[in-house]
Amino acid sequence: MKILLDETRIGHGIDELAAKLNKDYAGRSLTIVSIMTGSLIMLADLIRRLEMPVRISLIQASSYRGTTESGDLTIQDQMMLDISDRDVLLIDDIFDTGKTLVEVTKRLNSLGPKSIKTAVFLNKSGTSQVDATPDYVVFHIPNAFVVGYGLDYQDLYRNLPFVAVLEESDIAQHSVL
Repeated sequence: MKILLDETRIGHGIDELAAKLNKDYAGRSLTIVSIMTGSLIMLADLIRRLEMPVRISLIQASSYRGTTESGDLTIQDQMMLDISDRDVLLIDDIFDTGKTLVEVTKRLNSLGPKSIKTAVFLNKSGTSQVDATPDYVVFHIPNAFVVGYGLDYQDLYRNLPFVAVLEESDIAQHSVL
């Protein structure tokens, strides 16, 4: 694997996002809706840097199912907090095709929040298939399949403290596991 973002750089990026959110939401409470499972590491690091009252809700949305190609999106939000008349920040691990963020944002908007903004850890260059962009982006990356810091391949590598490009040789070793 080739490391794309190391631990130190990630920490600085999360610090910068937290500073923007602390400014933008100063004096207000914030409900963060985090898309599982990839954004959990970012969520944990981010909320410890926030200065406003924070409510946390989790939903599950997935389109990869053990491959490196995006497929049909499924959303599970049965256990989500009530977000009506609340300021909501939807966070996700990566903005790739953009379909997940757009569809989940539509679902959340139907629940009557006061406001909704989106934040992603990574924005992948040249892959968007939607006419939308995240409100907050921690890092812009090239078009490569990445793992670490919550992102996975076949549910592996989420625990890496850095982000790395998963290369063909890395994928090949999974066929023998």
